[in-house]
Amino acid sequence: MQSTTTTFTPCELCGSRKQSLFSNLPESHLCSISEVKNHVAHWRGQILYYEGTKPLGIFCINAGVVKVYKTASNGKEQILHLAKRGDFLGYAALLGEENYTNSAMIIEDARICFVPRDAFLNTLLKNIEFFKKITKQLSHEVGILELKLTDASQKSIRERLAFVLLQLASSYGIEGGNSQKIDLLLTREEIASIVGTATESVIRLLSEFKKDGLIDLEGKKIIVKDRKGLVRLSDFYR
Repeated sequence: MQSTTTTFTPCELCGSRKQSLFSNLPESHLCSISEVKNHVAHWRGQILYYEGTKPLGIFCINAGVVKVYKTASNGKEQILHLAKRGDFLGYAALLGEENYTNSAMIIEDARICFVPRDAFLNTLLKNIEFFKKITKQLSHEVGILELKLTDASQKSIRERLAFVLLQLASSYGIEGGNSQKIDLLLTREEIASIVGTATESVIRLLSEFKKDGLIDLEGKKIIVKDRKGLVRLSDFYR
């Protein structure tokens, strides 16, 4: 299915802007971006960009979810993170004047704005506060990657899966009494790719978590029943 250009929404009127790095930009800068951006609808399974290609601008997610991942030489996929409403994609490669070091695929139908390189860089140079926010976000992302590397070497698969479920529930959870349904359709392969393990291990552990009363399963979706139990299991405060 092809991506389609959608009805134009000015940045200053965009509902997702409050959750993005554009949140505090002056209206004059927002208007400059609005004049040149493209607002496009994408469908699950579409590729936003490929590793190794040259960035021509940055992507701002208006709605939907995008998985950012790397593919090893053996074809195995490692999901680095899930980007959602308000998130920017591609700006690290653009600022570093490098090709993309990862790929991005739509996993929940999305509306995404593409801001050309010159418009983004001009805004960055004209607004010191925006520059600081971008720098802070880049530092934050480096810290998260360092933490993931540490967890991969020091935590068990069981602990990492419990932590991933807590993160997914925090970002995509829908409250339902004492439970929290993760309202995001991820395949078991994708969950395994986030955790960094084999699909078979995730299937087995999810079954064990259900048996222990930590979660419940509703088709492909997961319902967190015992958040405190997952926190203890994930060794969250170590």
